[in-house]
Amino acid sequence: MADAVAQRTDTPPPAAVQLARTTRTAIRVDCILDLIGNTPLVRLGTIDRDCPAVEIWAKCEFANPGGSVKDRAAKRIITDALARGDLDNGVRLVDSTSGNTGIAYSLVGAALGLPISLVMPSNVSNPRKQVTAGFGTEIIFSDPMEGSDGAIVIARELAEANPDKYYYPNQYANDSNWRAHYDGTGPEILAQTNGRVTHFVTGIGTSGTIMGTARFLHDHDPSIQCIGVQPDDAMHGLEGLKHIPSSLVPPIYDESVLDDTIWMSTEVGWDMAERIASDEGLFVGHSAGGNVAAALHVARGLVEQGKRGVVVTVLCDRGDRYFAPLTWEKHYVW
Repeated sequence: MADAVAQRTDTPPPAAVQLARTTRTAIRVDCILDLIGNTPLVRLGTIDRDCPAVEIWAKCEFANPGGSVKDRAAKRIITDALARGDLDNGVRLVDSTSGNTGIAYSLVGAALGLPISLVMPSNVSNPRKQVTAGFGTEIIFSDPMEGSDGAIVIARELAEANPDKYYYPNQYANDSNWRAHYDGTGPEILAQTNGRVTHFVTGIGTSGTIMGTARFLHDHDPSIQCIGVQPDDAMHGLEGLKHIPSSLVPPIYDESVLDDTIWMSTEVGWDMAERIASDEGLFVGHSAGGNVAAALHVARGLVEQGKRGVVVTVLCDRGDRYFAPLTWEKHYVW
């Protein structure tokens, strides 16, 4: 069959042959942490169909072993802390999280044999709580009405009151956060687009992804536009993103790094997440929906100006992370 396909140069190969040519080669690694990064870049060819001369591409960060973009920062934060000796003698890492970073910390901690304690608002999705606990992590819940800022305060207080027990990396102020993207996400995007990227668009949470990636892309070519996405209201439903004007501003956030900011409504982000699933076959979370909606906004602006472009955004995590899970038990009655 392969010979027959090879002989027919006048027609495109069957879909199965095309798929085989693009499937990633199976690899093996010594540690699960070696699978963090080098995530695929996928063309959103249906969503960008009404934007001639503009391509929208999405970085599939859900392909990280912990299921989100936060794997990159957690790995870098912990490995840098280990190199400095901050986690010696059984010291526990304690940090605040709205979910994805907690899972990432828990994965890295389990892989390296490090104890992890996390403070998170009690209203984060059940799958995030259960997956985090599944790694053996200690979870401390904070007031849901105080959001991620309330969790930050408690984590900081725990570390200050127990300096011999806890190491507080503070993902919001830790340069290892954005450096993970300067050294990883940015170079990957540049290579995967063959240097054609013109715009990078993503949401602001800790701001590590946009700060590190934007710095790298600007260092490579200052004309590349790097655009942050924020919820348009303090009381929003785009989990993981920050409404900077009403929040504790992450110390690593530097607005001067950005070329622009897009304000995203919860409704638009949720609607786009549904569209990505139905039109592209990618089931992603609502912050990823907001990112793609913002990328589409940028693409349409380029079309209106008669310009070409290659717009890259980030699919932060999978949509199933937001499902209410079935009850899991160790004992079953058959």
